[in-house]
Amino acid sequence: MNGQLDGKAVVVTGAGRGLGEAFATHAAQAGACVVVNDVDADLAERTTANITAHGGRAVASGHNVADADQAAALVDLCVAEFGTVDGLVNNAGLNYEAVSWRDDPDDVRALIETNVLGVIYVGTAAARVMVDGGRGGSIVNISSGASLGQRKLAAYSASKGAVASLTYSWALDMEEVGIRVNAVCPLAHTRMVWTSERSLRNCPPERTPARIAPLVLFLLSDDAHGITGQLIRCNGPELHIMGQPYVKQPVLHRQVWDSASVRRAFTEVFAAHLEPYGLEKRVPPTLREWTGVAAPGASWPRRSA
Repeated sequence: MNGQLDGKAVVVTGAGRGLGEAFATHAAQAGACVVVNDVDADLAERTTANITAHGGRAVASGHNVADADQAAALVDLCVAEFGTVDGLVNNAGLNYEAVSWRDDPDDVRALIETNVLGVIYVGTAAARVMVDGGRGGSIVNISSGASLGQRKLAAYSASKGAVASLTYSWALDMEEVGIRVNAVCPLAHTRMVWTSERSLRNCPPERTPARIAPLVLFLLSDDAHGITGQLIRCNGPELHIMGQPYVKQPVLHRQVWDSASVRRAFTEVFAAHLEPYGLEKRVPPTLREWTGVAAPGASWPRRSA
């Protein structure tokens, strides 16, 4: 144990396997007392048993984060077992692939309830304990590079975009009470990767969840004092800060915008400032015409030196 999280009580959701299991076991190795949560209680028990067998302190939870009462009970369990909540990793999540016009409402609802409402329910419950305890704390939300937009992952991408926005808002709200809130966009070889040929190509087996854990531990620890409101991507070998949305220049001003003036704004000014979109940075059709990029999935053309 390296002592990075000595004396801290940490809740990790979705910790029965994959990324969550790595985060929970590494937190325990770093000295934290861990609530290992997974809606599959048997998996939570398995991770907990592994931690305790190696000398760590952990308790299993089968609470469903998508239910507000169960989310609150999960946080209460941490307080009952370990006296407080110092850290939370909001990792529980669902995913599936479908072209957008084939999205099933039941699948969408289940995904949003876990990926967005689950984050909100557990996060707000944990924050109340941190505020009442007066010691502050750290919340690490798990977002995704898919929040930029990705084919066949519209609902999942939307949910992770919501987590990113939630992170920014919570960081603004909670700084004054000593709670740091950051989000991690991980890419690791997990079950979610197995369902997608594209993901398997981009994420080889050696990019294990354990390679993401040091970043999460750092953000939970006091070493990350003063770091909040950040979206941080790690895919194993690469680590970087994600840029946040901003107002792009030029900003045009008129007393009143009508149909004709809006059309002129786009044809005479904004057409040259359109943004490549999605994780693949697809060039909008208008710019493809101007720049000679023919393929719909192509990126910006390289400029000659």
